[in-house]
Amino acid sequence: MSKSAIKITSANVIDLRVPTSDNMLGSDPFHKEPDYSSAVLHLETDGGLRGVSVVFTIGAGTDWICHGIEDLCQLIIGSTLEEFSEAPFKLYRRLIDHHQLRWLHDGVFRMAAGAVINAMWDLWAKSEGKPLWKLLVDLEPEFVADCIDWRNIGDALTRDEAIEILSACRPNLEKRESEMTPVGPKAYCTAGWLGLSDEQILATIRKLEESGFDSFKLKVGRDSDDDVRRIKFMRDAIGNELNLMVDANQFWGVEEAKRHVERYLPYNLKWVEEPIARDDVLGYVELSETFPDASFNFACGEQGASPVIFKQLLKSGAIGYCQIDAVRVAGVNDVMAIILMAAKYKIPVCPHGGGIALCNMIQHYGMWDQIAVSGHSDTQMIEYIDFLQESVEHPVEVKDGCYVAPTAPGWGLEFVPEFLEKHQFPDGEVWRDRDPKKKGAAYEVL
Repeated sequence: MSKSAIKITSANVIDLRVPTSDNMLGSDPFHKEPDYSSAVLHLETDGGLRGVSVVFTIGAGTDWICHGIEDLCQLIIGSTLEEFSEAPFKLYRRLIDHHQLRWLHDGVFRMAAGAVINAMWDLWAKSEGKPLWKLLVDLEPEFVADCIDWRNIGDALTRDEAIEILSACRPNLEKRESEMTPVGPKAYCTAGWLGLSDEQILATIRKLEESGFDSFKLKVGRDSDDDVRRIKFMRDAIGNELNLMVDANQFWGVEEAKRHVERYLPYNLKWVEEPIARDDVLGYVELSETFPDASFNFACGEQGASPVIFKQLLKSGAIGYCQIDAVRVAGVNDVMAIILMAAKYKIPVCPHGGGIALCNMIQHYGMWDQIAVSGHSDTQMIEYIDFLQESVEHPVEVKDGCYVAPTAPGWGLEFVPEFLEKHQFPDGEVWRDRDPKKKGAAYEVL
């Protein structure tokens, strides 16, 4: 069926939540007992294809995202896939520049817009029978450049520079594809969630080592003495040759971060992630200048709300690792811009993963970056988590510490129907009889 004949007929948004707080999975200094969740969008068509996307959340607030997605989907019902695939930027601008909704700007609005855009990209890739990464790799440099909003980033990366970066990789695309299939980008895993015991962390490390992992992350932030003890524990557990990173999830101010990070210097860390607020660009510059000779660089980006924030982080030299998220910004178009800026400034793209099905999405960005943008795999790693893979029909696969290149058409976000039914909020089986004080906005943790 041609793209011109594929019409969007309806949209269904599902509030999906998993009570991961019961086992403290995903816990960090701020998000003490998260319930991993997603707003799941199904775009139905008259051509037998379904466009799927997710917006990852951690419980309360998922309903806010769901409403935003439902509201924006009014604008695409009745449109055709051909209209989108001929010029994805038109839909991007239609959503992002909506004359009233734009007042809301980043956050929920931009994430909801990203859900719609990502579902359309999923639909396009499925119509071509390609995984999303392959669709992106096959796009001409000029087409990619025409997907990007240059208004506020042109001082850091111009359209011509982006085309030059992409064109430089074109002669080696076939070679790079063969090198990265079936084994794709290098992976790392957060083993040291803040709410887990040393024994639980060690068990996770040993299991991952058996799968070839050599890079591990630990959550820090609440208690400096205990953080140092746990860092030493993990360094002793994995030895000095493997990669160890820490993540504070924005828990400190700049001066407080300096005091904590100073104590990490002996442990040969690869990076210190989000020690301060996600958009404190000047703070990251100051931290980088404070620790110029450390083994680590600073990493940031999973909560960066727009390409403009990334422009400042990258252009200023504030960070050493660019941690894009698949659903925090307005979809594929924004992520293209960020990855291209990172390539210009030679900052490794190390996407944030985890959650429900985020890993399924970020593997595609890692593939596109390492094949068609940076054109190498020398410095990048992609986050991976070893739970909730049972939620989707095409679970992420890892081999020898790397992602296995995805082959399912689109994002590969088709959920197992029974999983959706069981975890739909608030009436699914796992939520129906749950204590009201332990779900939604009423769930507070001291």
